[in-house]
Amino acid sequence: MIIELTALHYVYLLFILIIIFAMILKKDITLICIIGIFALGALGTESVYKSLMGVFNSFIYATKELLPTILIISVITAMSNLLVESGINQELVSPFKKIIKSYGVAFWVIGLVMMTISWFFWPSPAVALVGALLIPIARKAGLPAMGAAVAMNIFGHGIALSSDYVIQAAPKITADAAGIEVSQVISASVPLTITMGVVTTVAAFYLIRKDIKSGALTVQEEEMEEIEYKSLNLISSIKVRRVLAMAILILFAVDIIIMVFAKLQGGDATALIGGTSILILSVIAVLSYGKKSLESITNNLVKGLQFGFKIFGVVIPVAAFFYLGDSAFNEIYGKILPQSSTGIVNDLGAALANLVPVNSAVAAITLTSAGAITGLDGSGFSGISLVGSIARLFSTAIGGGIDTLTALGQIAGIWVGGGTIVPWALIPVAAICRVDAFELAKRNLKPVIIGLSVTTVVAMLII
Repeated sequence: MIIELTALHYVYLLFILIIIFAMILKKDITLICIIGIFALGALGTESVYKSLMGVFNSFIYATKELLPTILIISVITAMSNLLVESGINQELVSPFKKIIKSYGVAFWVIGLVMMTISWFFWPSPAVALVGALLIPIARKAGLPAMGAAVAMNIFGHGIALSSDYVIQAAPKITADAAGIEVSQVISASVPLTITMGVVTTVAAFYLIRKDIKSGALTVQEEEMEEIEYKSLNLISSIKVRRVLAMAILILFAVDIIIMVFAKLQGGDATALIGGTSILILSVIAVLSYGKKSLESITNNLVKGLQFGFKIFGVVIPVAAFFYLGDSAFNEIYGKILPQSSTGIVNDLGAALANLVPVNSAVAAITLTSAGAITGLDGSGFSGISLVGSIARLFSTAIGGGIDTLTALGQIAGIWVGGGTIVPWALIPVAAICRVDAFELAKRNLKPVIIGLSVTTVVAMLII
């Protein structure tokens, strides 16, 4: 498979390295991304005005891609804040107080609940459900918001999404590209998923525990500015609040049942959660504010939207640059890339596979590296068909191991791009937990690198 790399590929790679270096130095990368978008446009179109148009159009593209997430976070925020004002939130979290007595228990309970829900419905709707119910009680138990965010990311966007045992979208994509059965990828992924999951979660918890004990991470840690809401107990009757809390749980339980039988996933599942949240917001506003309910609904939605766009405003320029690494480049600047190109990021991943010698150890390292590179666009799924193809090539050369190599590439691609390392893929969790997405990415980086390294070694032994 011959991959034609152009100056665009090398310039894109250069800016990725600059961005990573800037992040290590804890510098803001917005301007770097804007310059990168302009430079790619100027190089591809040889036109200043088209490059300037491309910068703005890339922002529009990124906003359209992120808009569903912005809206679900805004709606959930508006609903959660009204639940706090009404006093219902106290009744919702009270059962968990008996279970979550320490920050350690909070970390593992949040993670396991997030993983279980994500297996069935993917992480996006799981973030909203888990965040609204468990984050407040976890913080009271001593787990900082950053610790909760790490747990949600690693268990949901890491373990659950990369294995995808229930919905099986990820293994289907990689299996088709590798030319093998889905069941083969799933079976081969079990030891790798267990290794990656155990190593990463233990490493993450160890680092969080260490920082909590040293005082480097506390419940009073610096977080993004929150909209201040106080529990006003607008619904004074405890019995009424408990009935409403139970009704809300039943509504979300019904959502889960509908998702199962209607086979809703991804955006559809998120839309159902969002619609239910708006319904709850409207009913609780009427019961809490009475004649002033119309104004209260509007005010809470506006505050939720302000919060959502404030969070995502920082990310749009960054996401705009990395979306150019996928199909967005041709959509924004025209068909400038070579005809054989499947996107700048995928081309770079395939080129890497062609540059290295072939044996089982190198094959495993290359699949991990290629998967990680293709995950840099923040999707996780856009490049896993490529790693399936690369796994097929390498397995032919070494005489086997196609299922293990395919599963390894899938795990690497989704762990990096699906929402644990790439900051612009971490926004839902960061917004719900109200922490900085870039700081969350840095927190996840060390455990995930350790996990991928150990998992790659295990893959070498299996092959």
